[in-house]
Amino acid sequence: MRLYENIHTESTEDVIQKLKTSAKTGLSAAEAKARLTEYGTNELEERVKKSAWKMLLGQFLETMVVILIIAAIISGFLGKEIETIAIAAIVVLFAILGFVQEYRAEKAMAALKQLTVPLVRAIREGVLSEISARLLVPGDVIVLEAGNIVPADVRFIETVNLKIQEAALTGESDPVDKRSQAIGKADTSLGDRFNMAYMGTIITVGRGKAVVVRTGMNTEIGTIANLIQDVQKGKTPLQNKLDQLGKWLAIAGGIAAALILLVGLLQGESLGDMFLVGISVAVAVIPEGLPAVVTITLALGAQKMLKRNALIRKLPAVETLGSVTVICSDKTGTLTENKMTVTSMEASEVSIRAFPTEGIEFPNIELNLIIGLLCNDADIRLTENAKTVIGEPTEAALVDAALKVGLIKQELESKFPRIGEVPFDSERMRMSTVHKIVPDATIANLPDLGQSENIVFIKGAVDSLLKISRHVKTKEGIEPLNEHWISRIKKAHDELASHGIRILGLAYRELKGAYNENDSATLEEEAVFSGMVGLMDPPRASVKAAVNKCIQAGIRPVMITGDYPLTAMAIARELGIPSGAGYLTSEHLSTLSDNALEEKVKHVSIFARVSPQDKLRIVTALQNLGEVVAMTGDGVNDSPALKKADIGVAMGITGTDVSKEASDMVLLDDNFATIVTAVEEGRAIFDNLIRFIKFSLGGNLGKVLVMLFAPFIGITIALSPLQLLYLNLLTDGLMGLGLGMEPSEKNNMQRPPRSVKDPVLNKPAIIHVTWTGLLIGAISLAVGFFYFDAAHADDPYWQTMVFATLGFTQIGHALGLRATGHSIFSLTSNIVFTIVIVLTLILQLAVIYVPPFDDFISLTSLSLADLAISFSLGLLVLACVQLERRWLGRG
Repeated sequence: MRLYENIHTESTEDVIQKLKTSAKTGLSAAEAKARLTEYGTNELEERVKKSAWKMLLGQFLETMVVILIIAAIISGFLGKEIETIAIAAIVVLFAILGFVQEYRAEKAMAALKQLTVPLVRAIREGVLSEISARLLVPGDVIVLEAGNIVPADVRFIETVNLKIQEAALTGESDPVDKRSQAIGKADTSLGDRFNMAYMGTIITVGRGKAVVVRTGMNTEIGTIANLIQDVQKGKTPLQNKLDQLGKWLAIAGGIAAALILLVGLLQGESLGDMFLVGISVAVAVIPEGLPAVVTITLALGAQKMLKRNALIRKLPAVETLGSVTVICSDKTGTLTENKMTVTSMEASEVSIRAFPTEGIEFPNIELNLIIGLLCNDADIRLTENAKTVIGEPTEAALVDAALKVGLIKQELESKFPRIGEVPFDSERMRMSTVHKIVPDATIANLPDLGQSENIVFIKGAVDSLLKISRHVKTKEGIEPLNEHWISRIKKAHDELASHGIRILGLAYRELKGAYNENDSATLEEEAVFSGMVGLMDPPRASVKAAVNKCIQAGIRPVMITGDYPLTAMAIARELGIPSGAGYLTSEHLSTLSDNALEEKVKHVSIFARVSPQDKLRIVTALQNLGEVVAMTGDGVNDSPALKKADIGVAMGITGTDVSKEASDMVLLDDNFATIVTAVEEGRAIFDNLIRFIKFSLGGNLGKVLVMLFAPFIGITIALSPLQLLYLNLLTDGLMGLGLGMEPSEKNNMQRPPRSVKDPVLNKPAIIHVTWTGLLIGAISLAVGFFYFDAAHADDPYWQTMVFATLGFTQIGHALGLRATGHSIFSLTSNIVFTIVIVLTLILQLAVIYVPPFDDFISLTSLSLADLAISFSLGLLVLACVQLERRWLGRG
């Protein structure tokens, strides 16, 4: 059990006694020093991290990188400086990008430490003075007021109109009222412990005196720091698949090299020559352009996402988004607008469920708006182009609601200036303001207003107002507040509450005589209950369509929020998030074992009033079920789950620095719909990577088959090592980059996510690679057989035909693999591909026709007829690939 685990259940007297301190004099200097030795300094500890050089070295141990290093060494051994430099550059780029991503991932702790504060006012030996927050110990008595950051976990022993913004820790968007009374339940959730405050949260209103109960790593923030540092993030699906592919290619390259070496030796060729050819074939098997294409494609994908308000912090996240199966989203600000809004009004004559209506049609509605506007500490600033409402979210919503129907606070305050108030009190659960009625001031449906000197406006909890009200305002006038009216009011209240709406009661009292400050105890007596106002943080307009798009795409939306269950369920129903299995709260989750939780998360999609540990457990349980999880968050409390998720998504507007540092992606508009857009882009990017791999491996298989079977038709060495490497770099590099830029498939979000258990190439892809490789190999071998003349084996013409045919068939293959929904010959759907095709054709023709390139690579000029034959064979491959796609229903 943690230090003073259930201190919120103790009375203030017991708290003082248990911590062996004094509310008046605090700790003695000697006792504080002894406790500092026992508990340590009040700061977050950062564990020893992986050193930068180890991170950098680790990048060179990735399977694909190791294979490329070997390929570069072999190319250097063959004397191919250009190929060696090109492959080495790819390796260095790959390693640097990987290092930068890993290094940045370690910064979450640094951001978390920024939440600590340097100085705090503490009482020691009866003297209030400023001391370093690092020196606070359990038992210290501190004084907090508006604007202070809470320096440790504390238990309040005195409060005056105190509110604390705890959104970063609990996810609760509104400031929380604090008071000092004990709480009966030990398992009360963090957000409901109204007598506690936690390190890093902010005092927004009022003041209080508190006893420090936990410091440093024992605080709630310390627990989160431990969770962040405990979380080990695994490799992305793409990284795992590329590792797997690299191992298979290494084996395949070795086997191909050994076979060609053996065949050559059996044909009587020298060991030295065949060794060089065998090594060249092994290099040809490996798509050395793959890491470069992956990196560039991900980087350009990240640029596209940035234009759509998704900032990618870690490049692999671009692709991982495409395999997401569950999106766990916070409610406030992501699914909703993060702005409290008046959505309904209740008066005796009408219930408005979609405020505002056109104009003010009901006098009592206008009265309610005026009460909410004037019994209010929020303010509004109007300019020609904008309005700015300043104040606590609920009060700001009331000011904004009045403004929508033309009621401006400054104008009404000139008619009803405030002359007194009774501030909100967490025991009374209401606030009252007293206003002088200037001559000729009027309010609709209050005809006798001029007979009074002052008027009291009251707002607060409905139950609280019913206790002090003796009358109710109706369209006919004022009637006694009898059981009929009380029942009717409570029924309307419960109906609104069932939809997750926050409700405020409104009342007033006319004062016939002068106002006396000493009359505050009787000021609210005999009030007239006027009505109710319903507020909520409404769903974003774009989110409902985005949720529906998710479900169509086989992605399950899950809501994880610090808000109340009724509110969460209401928003879920409105957005279409499955809510049939009900909800789970932190209280429920604490009773479930990890195995039981895994069973629950299969069906439950709503989690309310959850703690940081709960969020982490939910994400882990989903991952244990094989789900690829995207998790959104904006608070410090979200950071461990953000780091653990396959894709951590932080909020750019409301997000803390800690959550951003722990994330893979930042939403610049805090909008759930942006995540869905990013998922769509991620799917397109993975499709393009698979497109490139199919293209590259199909072509490489064709080249290997040509080299392997050429001796059986009398050709000992079909292509030289340099010719093989040139074709590899031309197709794998340039053509691969072009394919990586293809637009999204038209059915991108109408298919389920791919399984992370699937290999990088599934069965249809393997079949495609096999038959295209066989086709390219067979066509090229047939060309070699037709043009080769044993009597003139040294004539480069036949070899040029084989070289040209391999190049053009791969170009045809690339054209056939373009995204559906666009013409394969479209010049504008993918400008990069168009440029690459033209450039590849120019380079292909240059090494055949332009001196000294043809001499350098040992080729010769072809006749136009033979060039046309070679080009036509490329079109044949294109036609075959298109026929396959139509047969599979993709065209």
